[in-house]
Amino acid sequence: MSQTLQTSNLLAVPLAPLVGSVLAGVFGTQFGGNWLGRRITHSLTILGVLVAFILSAQTLWSVGVDGARFNETLYTWMVVGGLKMEIGFLVDGLTAMMMCVVTFVSLMVHIYTIGYMEEDEGYNRFFSYISLFTFSMLMLVMSNNMLQLFFGWEAVGLVSYLLIGFWFNKPTAIFANMKAFLVNRVGDFGFILGIGLIAAFAGTLNYTEAFAKTADLAALNLPGTEWMLVTVICICLFIGAMGKSAQFPLHVWLPDSMEGPTPISALIHAATMVTAGIFMVARMSPLFELSDTALNLVMVIGAITALFMGFLGLIQNDIKRVVAYSTLSQLGYMTVALGASAYSVAVFHLMTHAFFKALLFLGAGSVIMGMHHNQDIRWMGGVRKYMPITWITSLLGSLALIGTPFFSGFYSKDSIIEAVAESTLPAAGFAHFAVLAGVFVTAFYSFRMYFLVFHGAERYDQNPDAHHDDHRVHDDAHHDHTPHESPWVVTVPLLLLAIPSVVIGYFTIDAMLFGDFLKDAIFVNEDKHEAMHELGHAYHGAIAMAMHAFSTAPFWLAFAGVVSAYYMYMINPAVPTAIKRVCMPLYTLFENKYYMDWINENILARGARALGTGLWKGGDQSVIDGGIVNGSWKLVGAVSAVTRQLQSGFLYHYALAMIIGVFLLMTWFVWLK
Repeated sequence: MSQTLQTSNLLAVPLAPLVGSVLAGVFGTQFGGNWLGRRITHSLTILGVLVAFILSAQTLWSVGVDGARFNETLYTWMVVGGLKMEIGFLVDGLTAMMMCVVTFVSLMVHIYTIGYMEEDEGYNRFFSYISLFTFSMLMLVMSNNMLQLFFGWEAVGLVSYLLIGFWFNKPTAIFANMKAFLVNRVGDFGFILGIGLIAAFAGTLNYTEAFAKTADLAALNLPGTEWMLVTVICICLFIGAMGKSAQFPLHVWLPDSMEGPTPISALIHAATMVTAGIFMVARMSPLFELSDTALNLVMVIGAITALFMGFLGLIQNDIKRVVAYSTLSQLGYMTVALGASAYSVAVFHLMTHAFFKALLFLGAGSVIMGMHHNQDIRWMGGVRKYMPITWITSLLGSLALIGTPFFSGFYSKDSIIEAVAESTLPAAGFAHFAVLAGVFVTAFYSFRMYFLVFHGAERYDQNPDAHHDDHRVHDDAHHDHTPHESPWVVTVPLLLLAIPSVVIGYFTIDAMLFGDFLKDAIFVNEDKHEAMHELGHAYHGAIAMAMHAFSTAPFWLAFAGVVSAYYMYMINPAVPTAIKRVCMPLYTLFENKYYMDWINENILARGARALGTGLWKGGDQSVIDGGIVNGSWKLVGAVSAVTRQLQSGFLYHYALAMIIGVFLLMTWFVWLK
C-alpha cells in the first residue's frame, strides 16, 4: 500500500462538501435563523467542493502515476455474529476517476447555480442540497464494502427526491419526485436482496473478501431451486442498477425529473446518480463474469434502452427533455458494454459522457435563461448570434455526443460498438443492431435540437404559449424578449466543461482501455469473454482509430443523421410534417412513451391498490380483526356463557359433579383393563 494516500486526505474529500452543506442548510435557511447571506452560502459550498476536487485530483495523480492504492476500514459500526458492518475506503483507478468526475462536474454546477438560481427564494437551500448530493455520491464511489455502498445509494436517491421536488409548491414537481422515489424503491428492493444473498452465503460485506469467495459462490445453487446462486445475485444487483441508471422498464422517472431546476439535471443525470448503477456493475465484475445468463440480460436491457429511448428523443420539443432522452439512450450504451464484459469501456463512456452531457444540460439552461425561460425549441431559432458562447459550447457538446472522430464521445462510443461486435453472447446480435441504429437516431435528434435552437429563422417572438420551466419569477414586466448571453458564472462552466468534452477521450483511451489504470479494479475472464482482447488487437493508437473511423458505418450513420436533420428542419420543414401525418400511429406511440406511464398508473398501480385494499379489508378487517381479534373474544364469551351455567353456587351440585367425575374415571380404568 502506497504511503502517498493518506487517510486524512481521503476523509476530507466527502466531508468537505458535507460541512458546506450543513452550514448552508442550517445557518443559511429559516431553520437556523438565516444567519448566512447568499454570498457566504455559495462561497462555503463552492469551497467545500473545490477542496474535494483538488484532493481528488491529487489522488488521481497518485493512483495513475505512482500506482498508489488504498483499501482500509476506518470505523467498525457493529459486528453481528461473524458479519462486520464497517465504514472504509477503497481507492483504485476506478474510484479515483469517479472522484474526479463527480467533484469537477459538481464544482461546475455549483458555480453555474450562482447565475441560474439568482432569483429563487430557495437559493441557500438549493446549495445545501447539491453539496449534500455530492457528499452522498462520493461515499458511494469510495466505499470498500456493500453497507457503505448501500448508504450512498440510498442517500443519492433521497437527495434527488429533494432536488427534483425543489419547488414543492409546483404539483408537477411533486409528482415527479414521488415518481422517481417510488420507481427507485423497486430497483432498490432487488439491490438489497442481492447484497443480502452475498452476506448470507459469503459471510461478508467487504468487496475484497466477497470477491475472494467467488469460486465458492459459483458452485452453489439457490436453496430449493436449480438456479445458480451467482446468477440470482447478479440479476438482483442489476435490478438495482436498472432503477438508479434508468434502464427499461424502470426508466420512467428520469424524463419527468426535468421538473427540477436545470443545474440538478446536469448533476443527477450526467455524472452522478444515474451512473451509480454502471459504476456498481463494473465494481461487481468478478461476480458478473461468472454468469453468462446475467450478462445476456444486462445486454438486452441496455440495447432496448439505447435504441427505444432514443426514438422518444425524436419527437421532443422541450429542450431539456431532448437531452434527458439522450441520457437514457447513452446509459443504454454503457449497459450494453457491461453486458459484453467490456466494463472498462462502459466506465470510459461514463466518464466522457459526464462531461459533454453536463455541458449540454447547462447549455440548455443557458438557452432557457437567454430565451426568458421559454424552453420549447419550436419557438427559438437564430439564437447563435445572440448567445455565441452558449452556441459554440453546445455545438461541441453535440459533436461529442454523436461520436464525431477525435471528440471524446467518439472514442468511448465507437469502442462500445466494436466491443459488442466482438462479443459471443447470444444477445450480441440484437445489441449490435441497436447500438448501430442508435448512432443515426442520436445524431438526428441532437442536431434537430441544435438547428432549431441556434440556426434558421428567429421564432422567439411568435410563441403563442410560452412554457415556463425553472424560475417562478418571470420576466412579465420585461418587454424586450430578445435573447441575450448568460452571465459569466454560467458561461465559464460551459467553457471549462467543453475542454474535456473535446479532448479527454483522446488523452485517456490508452490508459483506461488498454493500460493498467483499471486492471486491479475490473476483472474480465478473457477465456470466455474476448471482446476486450479483440479490441486490444485492433487498436493502433488514438489518431489511427479516429482516422479509420471515417470509413466505418458509425461515422456515416452519424453523418446521415446530421444531414437528415439539416434538410428536414433547415431546407424543407414540410418533410417532418408529412412524415408525422403518414406515421401518426407511430408518433402517437412515441408521444405516449410506449404507454409505460399508462401501464404503471392504470395496471400496476391500480393492481397494487386493489391488492392492498383486498389485504386490508379481507386480511386485516375480516381475518385479523374480525376472525382473530374479535373472534377470539367472542369465542371466549360464548364458552364463558355456557360454563357460567355450571357455576350455580350450590354445594350439592359441586358434590354431584365430583361423584360423577370419580365414577367416569373408575369406568375408564376398568375399561382399559
